[in-house]
Amino acid sequence: MKKLMTMARQFRDDDNGAAMVEYSILVGIIAAAAILAVLAIGAWVTGRFTGLCTNLNAGPGTCDAAAGTGS
Repeated sequence: MKKLMTMARQFRDDDNGAAMVEYSILVGIIAAAAILAVLAIGAWVTGRFTGLCTNLNAGPGTCDAAAGTGS
């Protein structure tokens, strides 16, 4: 019985599981932030290239944004 009580106390006092959950949540938040940053930068770059293509089409050059070609 004493051994069972000792094991129960050790299980109760063990914080490894809680720490692992906290680190998992932290890694998930960092991963979500990284994905959002990549998506935001991609949208910004797409907007910049679309604006450049629009300016090329208005001027002396031509641009096909879908094909990614211009002259």
